[in-house]
Amino acid sequence: MILPVVTYGNEILRQKAVPIAQITDEIRQLASDMLESMYAAKGVGLAAEQVGRTESICVIDVPREAEKEECRDFNAEIAMPLVLINPEIIETEGSQRNEEGCLSFPEIGAPITRADTVAVTYLDLEGRRQTIKARGLLSRAIQHETDHLNGVLLVDRMSPMQKLSVAGQLKRLQKKS
Repeated sequence: MILPVVTYGNEILRQKAVPIAQITDEIRQLASDMLESMYAAKGVGLAAEQVGRTESICVIDVPREAEKEECRDFNAEIAMPLVLINPEIIETEGSQRNEEGCLSFPEIGAPITRADTVAVTYLDLEGRRQTIKARGLLSRAIQHETDHLNGVLLVDRMSPMQKLSVAGQLKRLQKKS
């Protein structure tokens, strides 16, 4: 089922996610619905808050061809789509500055600096603890979605000048929600 994506101005986007204590059929269905919603919106990641929920879960699917070649090789062992339950970034390395967008900020993007490589630990849909190390766009997506689960938004990562340049668009989004 496709769930509506909430946009900037909706209070739920600022809520910190609640850890998931048990992987149930309801959680598996939520993951499936989130993936369907993400694909319908043409995104590469989606966090529960973005569909009006507060569980600590996000989904990511970075197309192989969207990654730079050196990152494709580095991330080759990571199967897509990824469902991360209770994700926690445990290590970061390097730095990259690239254009970033967000489904909760339609038509707004900005160059954002993030770690180039991250290690994240999480539960999979079977309740098994997993740890992966990712680079490039996948690393960026993991950081972006875990930010959402902590109530941190794209606008919080923008410089004051970037915020000023999109102030009108942000006001319109706030009025809509």
